[in-house]
Amino acid sequence: MKYNYSKALIELRSKLDISQTELASLLGVVFASVNRWENNRATPTKIVRVRIEKMCKENNIEIENI
Repeated sequence: MKYNYSKALIELRSKLDISQTELASLLGVVFASVNRWENNRATPTKIVRVRIEKMCKENNIEIENI
């Protein structure tokens, strides 16, 4: 199953009112990674996907299937 992390990340940042840089820091990655994920140029690694899914769940954000 493939998920739309791009939309979820954009929604998460909007809800938390944080920048890509701030989200990158929370996830333990660099700004460029968050930028690529939001623009669908890359997919997060499994470890980071788990962190993203946890943050989305805590903030009632559903990650849609593609």
